[in-house]
Amino acid sequence: MKSKITLLLFTVFAFAACTSDNNVTEPVDNDPITGNKMLMLKVDYLTNAFEGGTELSFEETDATTFTIETEYQTPGDFGWVKMYYAEVDTKFFDGEIHWMGLGTLHCPENFDPASSFDHVLTEDFVTPQGGFDNIFNPSEQEYDYQIPWSHVQGLVKVRQYLASNPTASAKIFLYTPSVGVGNPSDWDWIVILKN
Repeated sequence: MKSKITLLLFTVFAFAACTSDNNVTEPVDNDPITGNKMLMLKVDYLTNAFEGGTELSFEETDATTFTIETEYQTPGDFGWVKMYYAEVDTKFFDGEIHWMGLGTLHCPENFDPASSFDHVLTEDFVTPQGGFDNIFNPSEQEYDYQIPWSHVQGLVKVRQYLASNPTASAKIFLYTPSVGVGNPSDWDWIVILKN
């Protein structure tokens, strides 16, 4: 009799576990990146510390390519660099460049702090299958992009973007708001991923 009650209780508990209301969510690193989105990350030039990022969403969802058009005004005294997502005719970056001064970043207006980005729990190192594209390099200087990349490749959001567009390249450039007798501590790597 005791074994029948135990079996009955076990069956009831097993059935209750199987019929829960499915409020369980998947781990955040399995979240799909849907829609037409871009992830922009900021990495300090001198320390290579990840400083923050922002995710931009675009209403036009039928764009199948990702072309960046750049406008550049050489800083005689005051210059700028502006970048546009050509397929949707939208500016996503607008930063001043000052000769012997400090320019202002107008777009994007804000970056979420680095502390708001989750890291993967694994120790693996991933790189974009399509490599790196320097999309703005007026000095034509060669850089080792693996260094700034190493400080963002472990972000959950980065892994999500790489999974959603596995053959894409990471777009990267060095934003230097101060040039001439500029201060490299003002400079930042900007890393862009597209889903």
